[in-house]
Amino acid sequence: MKKLSVLILVITVLISCKEASKKETVEQSDLANKIEVIDFHSTHRCMTCNAIESNTKYTLDTYFSEELAANKITFKAINVDEEANFKLAEKFEATGTSLFLNIIVDGKETAIDLTDFAFMNGTNTKVFSDELKAKIDVELAKI
Repeated sequence: MKKLSVLILVITVLISCKEASKKETVEQSDLANKIEVIDFHSTHRCMTCNAIESNTKYTLDTYFSEELAANKITFKAINVDEEANFKLAEKFEATGTSLFLNIIVDGKETAIDLTDFAFMNGTNTKVFSDELKAKIDVELAKI
């Protein structure tokens, strides 16, 4: 009986260690060095809100297609009105349309709020794209 108890204990420890190692791998890959471009929006969107998303996608597709393919840069459009997104919106304090760069370097996240920039330039594709590209280039050099 004692041998059976020891065997169960050893199996439990081995399984626990294996599960912990899987979890660490997932967390580390989630926090791999990269830039997350996050466009928060509400369900009802104005012309500027739609332009911000459109111009962000245009900039990423035009200038950063290789980085997107390699997951060095990711893009997410997040509806803050959907319950599933409440936690992420709360993390960035986004209650409506907002644009963020979330820079992840060595597991440390740094959020850069580009909301004011986005609203001021959202409907001017050239200015928006040129400035967003410059901001991303600066951060990309850090990762």
